[in-house]
Amino acid sequence: MIKNMTKLLDRALEIARSLPADAQDDIARIVLQLTGAEAASPVILSDDERAAIAASKEAAKRGEFATEAQVRATWAKHGL
Repeated sequence: MIKNMTKLLDRALEIARSLPADAQDDIARIVLQLTGAEAASPVILSDDERAAIAASKEAAKRGEFATEAQVRATWAKHGL
């Protein structure tokens, strides 16, 4: 066991051990990417995703952002 591990990282890994194997692998890939030990694979976007991103960037350039009430409503809709 690593002796220099922070309590938070140790706790996170302990919780990760209880997850299904595919979730553990997802967490491992993220940690490897964050530490620079593994490069992230490029994400291939669909035409619809590219269009949505372009529309979002254009709206941001115009200063069109969600209000705090809209953000809270979206969070509530998703149980956050």
